[in-house]
Amino acid sequence: MKHGLTSLDMLLFMLAILVLPAPVGAQSYPVRPIRLIVPFPPGGTADIAARTVAQKVGERLGQQVVVDNRGGGNTVIGTDMAAKASPDGYTLVSVPFNYGVNPSFYEKLPYDPAKDLKAVALLGLSPNFLLVHPAVPARSVKELIALAAANPGKLNYATGGEASSNHLATELFKLAAHVDVVHIPYKGAASAVTALMSGEVTLLFVAVSSVIAQIQAGRLRALAVASNERSPALPNVPTMAEAGVPNVEVSAWHGVMAPNGTSRQVILKLNAEIARALRLPDVIERFTAVGFEPRGGTPEDFDRFIKSEIEKWAVVIRRAKISPGS
Repeated sequence: MKHGLTSLDMLLFMLAILVLPAPVGAQSYPVRPIRLIVPFPPGGTADIAARTVAQKVGERLGQQVVVDNRGGGNTVIGTDMAAKASPDGYTLVSVPFNYGVNPSFYEKLPYDPAKDLKAVALLGLSPNFLLVHPAVPARSVKELIALAAANPGKLNYATGGEASSNHLATELFKLAAHVDVVHIPYKGAASAVTALMSGEVTLLFVAVSSVIAQIQAGRLRALAVASNERSPALPNVPTMAEAGVPNVEVSAWHGVMAPNGTSRQVILKLNAEIARALRLPDVIERFTAVGFEPRGGTPEDFDRFIKSEIEKWAVVIRRAKISPGS
């Protein structure tokens, strides 16, 4: 009895290999629409940034990138959906500032932020500005600190809720400047801005996209920007370091991630297309109009950025004793 493969066996074997499904990264990806989960309701900066980039990337890839708004749970709901999705390159998620905060804010998350998602690209960021109502007798950060020192526990600050960027920005400022101001949480940044404009509260840290028109109209006063560079949106406003309080850098940011297991080829292809989109003049113009600064960079750049955010806010949350319901 003869052993071994005949020429017919070999032919059938080669045909079988050819019809086996190839890995996603080796295919002409994408071959169907891509879903981009945005863990916020429609209409905000996160939604605008995601839709602007999704349109351009979809045009280049020849497949629609569909934005799927899944707000709720302080962004946990939408992020968890992406973390549990198939790693086939057809589900992505726009992760925000909260992604770097939630691991320390919550005792337990339904996903593992260190393992379940992979960085694709940082879309951009919107630095927080320190604002006061025009009636507040402080025209600089130093004057505000002096006012707070003279009135401990009497000044207050608005936020869009616990562990929001404006909440943690103010807590970081309190730790750095050694001031005592009282937290007044509101339901969302828009309500916090309204409270400041009405004079209900003394100060607010908030992304410039929410307030640029009010600042330019003189209805709010910007004392400083919480970044290491002045903002192109308001170049006359000093940085916190220039104002005398270094190491207070806080930006609302958004980036794209994919479920862990998504092929390296797909990650790199998406990264390249996002980077290309962020360089387009109309995308830059759209981002600038809402105070959002395009970034980009490699997946590794974004991964390092996320890790630095998680480490940074873990320290602030611990020192300020912030927790759900605190």
